[in-house]
Amino acid sequence: MFQPFGSRLAQAMDHHGPLCLGIDPHPHLLNAWGLNDDTAGLATFSQTVVEAAAETTGVAALKPQVALYERFGSAGFAILEDTLQSAREASILTIADAKRGDIGSTMEGYAQAWLADGSALVADAVTLTAYLGYESLRPAIDLALSHNRGVFVLALTSNPEGASVQHLGPEGDSVAKRIVDAAARDNATAEPLGSVGLVVGATVTDDAKSLNIDLVRANAPILAPGYGAQGAQAADIRQGFGQAWKNVLVNSSRGILQHGPKVADLKSAIADARKDLIVK
Repeated sequence: MFQPFGSRLAQAMDHHGPLCLGIDPHPHLLNAWGLNDDTAGLATFSQTVVEAAAETTGVAALKPQVALYERFGSAGFAILEDTLQSAREASILTIADAKRGDIGSTMEGYAQAWLADGSALVADAVTLTAYLGYESLRPAIDLALSHNRGVFVLALTSNPEGASVQHLGPEGDSVAKRIVDAAARDNATAEPLGSVGLVVGATVTDDAKSLNIDLVRANAPILAPGYGAQGAQAADIRQGFGQAWKNVLVNSSRGILQHGPKVADLKSAIADARKDLIVK
């Protein structure tokens, strides 16, 4: 049995740096790579990204965007299964960016799909949304912890609509803060890093401060989208997260994928991002 997800991720970040490479097969990226927007193009794109990540030091985790596979139906999910398996064979951690969230037996079903041993879609971690309440995610959290896998719960995102929900609540007790505090309780005894992660946008760290959110106390891996093509610079991210920076897994998708389709060019872009993100 492998170590808890938080421990494995901490080790991967120590070795590779804090880069999480998104596998986002958008139609325009497939076309830019000279691929058709079909399942053949999807498979080639996915395997090329995994190959590039496997051949360089610089990718702590791969994060396939589930929606961009799901649009092809069962054939897309089959390619996602192959992609996750290829990453496992290359000993690269995977985060299924599925953003699942529901209650009761439905949440249990999602948990079984993404986190249970033997599932064709099993990943090392999955993203979750707590709109129905943090405890609605308990089946997935408990299954993840019992199987040494992880979850990343959306806490504070950069989309313009996010603040209308995430910032709500009495002063000093926003929805986002409650999610972070709940994750902190689940991670309280974990060393060196908990397995209940958080998604916090790289461009909204000022909001975290204004909402009195303590990301250090959360002891959580922090998945931070927004680097590169979305505008956040490495120095700004490090400053924004402050003492929590050591726990931050910085996601980059388009900023690296735009350099494809050659594996060598992707590897070069990964190396550049790693150099940019690692503190000297």
